Amino acid sequence: MATIGRPDSGTSEILGAEMIGELRARFEADKSARLMQNAVAKHDVHEIALNKAAADSATHSYSNVLDDWSPTHQGKTGRCWLFAGLNLFRVDTMKTLNVKQFEFSQNYLMFWDKIERANFVLESVISTADRPVDDRTVAWILDTPVPDAGQWDMFINLVRKYGVVPKSVMPETQSSGATMRMNSILYYQIRQGAMMIRGLYAQEAGLDAMRDAKSETLGVIYRALCIHLGTPPASFDWQWTDKDGGFHRDGEVTPLEFADKYVTTPFDEYVCIVNDPRESSPMGRTFTIDFLGNVVGGSSVTYLNVDIDVMKDATQRLLLDGKAVWMGCDVGKQYQNEIGVWDANLYDYPGVYDAEFSLDKAGRLDYHQTQMTHAMLFTGVDVVDGKARRWRVENSYGDEVADKGFVQMNDSWFEEYMFEIAVPKSYLPADLQRALDQPPIALPPWDPMGALARQPKRVYI
Repeated sequence: MATIGRPDSGTSEILGAEMIGELRARFEADKSARLMQNAVAKHDVHEIALNKAAADSATHSYSNVLDDWSPTHQGKTGRCWLFAGLNLFRVDTMKTLNVKQFEFSQNYLMFWDKIERANFVLESVISTADRPVDDRTVAWILDTPVPDAGQWDMFINLVRKYGVVPKSVMPETQSSGATMRMNSILYYQIRQGAMMIRGLYAQEAGLDAMRDAKSETLGVIYRALCIHLGTPPASFDWQWTDKDGGFHRDGEVTPLEFADKYVTTPFDEYVCIVNDPRESSPMGRTFTIDFLGNVVGGSSVTYLNVDIDVMKDATQRLLLDGKAVWMGCDVGKQYQNEIGVWDANLYDYPGVYDAEFSLDKAGRLDYHQTQMTHAMLFTGVDVVDGKARRWRVENSYGDEVADKGFVQMNDSWFEEYMFEIAVPKSYLPADLQRALDQPPIALPPWDPMGALARQPKRVYI
C-alpha cells in the first residue's frame, strides 16, 4: 500500500510523462492561454492584469483630509511601525509647537528597541533552555531575533521607558536607513549568546551564570548599536522658532521630559483591535502572541478581535474628529505604486490565468496567503451619505511615490486586507470595552497575527 507523502513507482501520485503530455496538449489547444503567454513574455503581468476601470477611477480627492505635512522615509528598513507611531504623535506635537513641519527621531527609538529586543530574546532563550535546539519555538525565537519590525504595544513600551527626541537630536545614519549589515552582526551575536546560555544550562551552571552570559552578549550588542546608530542622548538642549516667528527655549531636557511635555496624543488610552475572521479566533475576544514583545516587564502585545465594520466605524469617526489613525495591513496586495491605489479588484488574475482566486480572508490567513506586513497612518477619508468609500493613507517611503507619498485605499481593499488599528478605548462600543478586561488567549509565536513584528516575508497577489 502506498504511504501518503511517499508515492510508490507507477502510481498516480507520480507526475509522469503521460500527465505532462496532457498538460502540454491542453495548453497548446487553449488560444487564450497562448495569447497571455505572448503578452506576459514582453510585459510585467501586472500591466496585463490591471483593471483599467478600477485604475481610471482612482482619484486622490477626499471629503476630509488631515495631513498638511511632508511624509517621512524609512529607507531600506522594516521600521514602519515606529514611523507610523511617531507620525501619529507628530500630528498633535506640531500643533503644540505651532510649527509647519516636525519629525521625531526614529533612529532613537530603534536603538532602544534593538537593545531591549535583544534582552527579551535572550530571556526567552533562558526560559526555553530545557527544550531541544530544534524545538519549533526555540527555532522560531532564533530565526529573526531582533528584526526591524514591531507592533503598537511595543512602540508604546519604548515611549514610556525612553521618551522621544526630535530628529535633529539623533539623526539618521547610514545603518539606520539600511539595517541589513548591522542586523547581520546583531543576529550573529545573539545566536552566539544563545548557544552560550544553552551550553551553561546543559552544564547545570545555574541561572546566575546564564544571566551573566546574557549580560556579556548585551554589552557587545550595545557597543555595536552605538557604532552603527550613534549614542542616544541622556539629555539635550531644546529651542525652536514657531511658524509665526516666535522663538522658544526650554533649555536642557531629557527624552522623557520632552515626551511628557510635547507628546500630547493620549496614547495610554489606546488599545489595538484586529479583524481576524478565522473560525479559531472568536470575535469579541482578546489575544496575545507567545514570545512576542520587546521590553521585559513592559506591556504584552494584545489585540481585541472585532468585526471589520467595527474597525471601519472607529477609523472613520477618529478621522472625522481630526485624529489620524495608526494601522497595520497586507500592503503588497492589489496595489499599483505609480498611481498610488489599493483596490480589491485592481488586478484581474482570473482573467489572465483562467483560474479561480477565491480564497476568502480567513482562508488566506489559514493557508499563509496573507498576513500583516506594513504599518502606516490613515490621514483622510471620503464620506458619501455617511459611509466611507475611500481612505487616505500616509506611507513612509518619501514623497516620490503615489500622491506625493500618500496612497488611496478603496473601501473594498479595507475589507479584505486591513487587519489592525490602534484606537482610543472610548471609540469602541460598551460591550467591546468590557471585553478588553478578559485574559487574552495566547496564540503560538508563528501565528500570522504576529507577523507585523516578525519581519514578515511578503506574499503578493
